Amino acid sequence: MNDPTPDGAARARRTFAVISHPDAGKSTLTEALLLHAEVIAQAGAVHGKAGRKATVSDWMEMERDRGISISSSALQFHHGDAVMNLVDTPGHADFSEDTYRVLTAVDSAVMLLDAAKGLEAQTMKLFEVCRSRGIPIITVINKWDRPGMEALELLDEIEARTGLRPTPLTWPVGIAGDFHGVLERSSGDFIEFTRTPGGSTLAGQQRMPPDEAERLLGADWTTAREEHELLAGQGYTHDQDAYLRQESTPVLFTAAVLNFGVGHLLDVIERLAPSAQPRIDVGARRRPLDAPFSAQVFKVQAGMDRSHRDRLAYARVCSGVFHRGDVVTHAASGRSFATKYVHTVFGRDRETLEVAYPGDIIGLVNAGDLRAGDTLYSGPAVTFPPIPAFAPEHFRQASAKDPSKYKQFQRGMHQLDQEGVIQVLHSERRSSQTPVLAAVGPMQFDVVAHRMEHEFSAPIRLDPLPYRLAHRTRAGDAAVIEQRSGVEVVQRDDGTHLALLSDPWQVTWIRRDHPEVLLEPIGHTPDTGAAPG
Repeated sequence: MNDPTPDGAARARRTFAVISHPDAGKSTLTEALLLHAEVIAQAGAVHGKAGRKATVSDWMEMERDRGISISSSALQFHHGDAVMNLVDTPGHADFSEDTYRVLTAVDSAVMLLDAAKGLEAQTMKLFEVCRSRGIPIITVINKWDRPGMEALELLDEIEARTGLRPTPLTWPVGIAGDFHGVLERSSGDFIEFTRTPGGSTLAGQQRMPPDEAERLLGADWTTAREEHELLAGQGYTHDQDAYLRQESTPVLFTAAVLNFGVGHLLDVIERLAPSAQPRIDVGARRRPLDAPFSAQVFKVQAGMDRSHRDRLAYARVCSGVFHRGDVVTHAASGRSFATKYVHTVFGRDRETLEVAYPGDIIGLVNAGDLRAGDTLYSGPAVTFPPIPAFAPEHFRQASAKDPSKYKQFQRGMHQLDQEGVIQVLHSERRSSQTPVLAAVGPMQFDVVAHRMEHEFSAPIRLDPLPYRLAHRTRAGDAAVIEQRSGVEVVQRDDGTHLALLSDPWQVTWIRRDHPEVLLEPIGHTPDTGAAPG
């Protein structure tokens, strides 16, 4: 049987991310999606975070210990006629840079809201990142099995704060905390859910016509039907073009921990989410899906398998057909890159991959020279726009607790910098044994300390530094900048010079006294969620 064409294969791909504020239930939803897709037999989230089994997508030891997602992982599975490429993302705001990298690799997103909390701070930042990248969003209101806000109130908040018109595809029957099932708005039918022990297996569901639902549920059904009619009368119905233009967001109601409403979400992703789309190169040209092979690395991860100690570079196939063993070109260096060892990834588990198409996520093993944002290609040269680093806001000086572990310390610092776990900065003021570490959020330092001790056998000391922000500058401006107290010029591994400042007013003073000096904000900050400049 011949391989499908890149265009044909791309039409079957649904490459999407699940994004949310911490504790909205993202890992639980991921498990429930896999359960409904019949990829796993039993969900791990059966007793809440404190006592749950390790989820498929949360594999790092710190993730299991703390009950949060702090790294991204890729999961591929089939549903109906679609190939689903689900890229899970960190749930904690301190790892929003990793989430941003993931959002460069997907064609749509599922935004998860907590029914009791609505739109939280991290949720809004993620909405803005999706908007800046032109990523259409399906909104899932989760935890409807617990007390929460009213459904209409949640829709009002979504529209008022995001500007997206919410168009529910299902409507809850029963208030938050008393969830009977959903009214399917396209048919008017009632979908009744039946609990299973602990919510660890597929929830039973039964479809019934409106008159039967009214006899069974009485006032709860009447209220749901009246609210559905109110929404229809005011035009809150799905419009596919508006969804793809990011003018509206389809809305579903679920209780992921009980596996209620999750099957609807899979069907909606297959039916409505965009297929793999052409990517735009640095020249603002759209790379056709049937062009020769190209891919962009969006994540480098190590420590996934202690027995192998290898590194895995996640890359999204942008065009063409990839075959294992192909020799491709690394755009950044111009050197050839062999692809003998390539895996498809399912959380921590992986297997050898033979072929991949636009929209697929491939795992390149022992890709020591690859960094997030790098382009790989065959045929005519192409380069996709780089993935900018976030502006760091937290700074520490690192040093090895045991000076005899210097080589391990250096190797660990270099690898974590390449992976994008932390920014490692060097200064003429400091020796190579005491680099500056820069992070978006303080929990990144916890990850660095954990990995340095457990992966590189080089425990580290982290000493606070007084800096609060970083601006791009030039090497020749360092002497002038460092005349002011509380300022230090450092250099990233890519050669970029950064001025670290302890007070935003220092920027104003330096520019006033030395207008010839370059002090340029780094384009993307975690506080605004704005697109990189």
